[in-house]
Amino acid sequence: MTYAAGRLWEEVAYVAYYFHWPLDQILDLEHGHRLTVIEEIGKIHQAIDSA
Repeated sequence: MTYAAGRLWEEVAYVAYYFHWPLDQILDLEHGHRLTVIEEIGKIHQAIDSA
């Protein structure tokens, strides 16, 4: 299965923006783990917005 480059860069940018992780660390995450991190960032962001 090929992963769309555009979508990958969206995920990388999202994690890098919120967690300030370096590119290589984000790219080393397996796809499922990266999606879990993105979901958790979303929860954090939602909680902050609700406060």
